[in-house]
Amino acid sequence: MAQHLTRRRLLLALGGLSGAALLAACGQGQATPTPMPAGGGAVPSPTSARASDSTASPTAPAVVKTPGSKVKVVYWGSFSGNLGEAEQGMVKRFNESQDEVEVDYQYQGSYEETAQKLTQALAAGTTPDIVLLSDVWWFKFYLNDVLLPLNDLFAANQIDTKDYVDPLIEEGTRKGVIYWVPFARSTPLFYYNKQAWQEAGLPDRGPKTWEEFVEWVPKLVKQEGGKTVRYAFAHPSAASYIAWLFQPVVWQWGGRYSDPDFTIRIQEEPAVEAGRFYLSSVKDGWAFGSKDVVADFVNGAAVAMMASTASLRGIVSSASFPVRTSFLPEGPKGFGCCTGGSGLAILKNKPKEIQEAAFKYLAFATSPEQTRWWSQNTGYMPVRKSAIASQEMQQFYQQNPNFKTAVDQLPKTQPQDAARVWIPNGDQIIGKGLERVTVQLEDPATVFADVAATLEREAKPVVEQLKRREG
Repeated sequence: MAQHLTRRRLLLALGGLSGAALLAACGQGQATPTPMPAGGGAVPSPTSARASDSTASPTAPAVVKTPGSKVKVVYWGSFSGNLGEAEQGMVKRFNESQDEVEVDYQYQGSYEETAQKLTQALAAGTTPDIVLLSDVWWFKFYLNDVLLPLNDLFAANQIDTKDYVDPLIEEGTRKGVIYWVPFARSTPLFYYNKQAWQEAGLPDRGPKTWEEFVEWVPKLVKQEGGKTVRYAFAHPSAASYIAWLFQPVVWQWGGRYSDPDFTIRIQEEPAVEAGRFYLSSVKDGWAFGSKDVVADFVNGAAVAMMASTASLRGIVSSASFPVRTSFLPEGPKGFGCCTGGSGLAILKNKPKEIQEAAFKYLAFATSPEQTRWWSQNTGYMPVRKSAIASQEMQQFYQQNPNFKTAVDQLPKTQPQDAARVWIPNGDQIIGKGLERVTVQLEDPATVFADVAATLEREAKPVVEQLKRREG
């Protein structure tokens, strides 16, 4: 059976036994995940993590019970390219830092592919021990009660969870219990080509508003022989998370994808107006729908874009021109920006020794020292307050101001709407709709009405499951 699942099959697998039976026949084909014990392992009861030093205490409980042995932990990651090298570098740093735990890194593909494979592994009973899950996917596994509550492990290792950046740790917390720990966290940024800005006589900053940017457009667009050879802006595809990048624009126009209770709002006038802005950008000839927005920016096909903080190191390294970042422009209703990225979770119903060993890696990868290293080598934000405030990081920001933009913008961000992050495949449902606007030039009112109907249908099982999970 093919590895890739339809949205309906994935929802079935996450929702009950019929999906599990379906996926059990798929065959995972991945090596050495730790099987779940037949009777289910002991799970720490959720308690508040104890406040202490911001790093692990030297008196933290040992993992290895037999001298000379190592506990092996399987970690499923999702990054390729430069980010994949950094992710593997983090695992290598951990394995070389101590002799109790050995992490076996296994690349699973994109965030979506990792989630699909984890669903299959749950059906087969052979899951990894620790997994990287995106902001879109972790909640689905929480709903099915397969993620380990982490408060007791934070307390046992004397790690102060208050040192994690508040909005980031709070997103993975339900009813006071931490299930998903921030690791590779980001915000959208406005990227611009400084050389093009200078040639156009523009100030060396991002536009304060979209209205101001539209005023700059004639100076940025280039045409040759009646054909546009350089655009002012590029829109990403659904595969490149246009739904994530359009989320703040919807807020900037006073709209929402949905309410927290899954009442869908994307079909309402404020969101439609934001969609009309995107449509006009393409119809008026200053923006286009890109299959690879970062490549088109780096290659000069567009001189501005919105993209993730995570792309920063690669963009700066690849571009032949000076790159600058800024806050997102404001819309008619003011500023809007969301968080994004991924975090680490440990699978429930594993031997206690495995859980403790997996937590050792989680604590290491999100420690102040390592989150500084990760941020400087990728562009993702540090997830610890003490790391951001450290002299090392402040000096790095002085030398690399582009990396500080997301940290400065973070206090102005807000969690994403439930329709994108909590409805299975909500990101792609919205993203494919947005492609109909930016590529096929369809009317946003019609498109968003279709998207809303799909989201409402797909939200129903999630609402029912959330009631069972949390009451």
